Amino acid sequence: MLHMVKLAVGVHSLEELAARQSLQIPPADDLDGTSASGQPWFRTRMYPRRAAEILDGGSIYRVIAGRILCRQRITAIEPDTRDDGVACARVVMAPEIIPVSPRAMRAFQGWRYLKPADAPPDLLANSHAGDILPEALRNELAELCLI
Repeated sequence: MLHMVKLAVGVHSLEELAARQSLQIPPADDLDGTSASGQPWFRTRMYPRRAAEILDGGSIYRVIAGRILCRQRITAIEPDTRDDGVACARVVMAPEIIPVSPRAMRAFQGWRYLKPADAPPDLLANSHAGDILPEALRNELAELCLI
């Protein structure tokens, strides 16, 4: 298994990411045979050479405001074409956004592979029931290197 990590450019919170993705999903009756079946997706210029490893349970980890804050399971990677006719890849994700333990990451272009051993753990896996911190407090504690 292998993961990907990508910047969520222009997104400032998990709520904003969820809102943007909900606007991106077309109604079911507008889907054609090559669409993402109503799941959120993003396009990337380069088709991942290690797609088979990613599709074996991998996730996309999103960098928001300089920190990896969440992940979404990758359900498909499909060849696609941009509006200008340039070939690209469409990465389709499960709709569930899973918060992870915040981890600082510098800006970069495109996406990167992320080994499972290097991926931040899910917050739900490390917390007691009802013990999830609000995102703003979690971000502030992460900036102070307290979590």
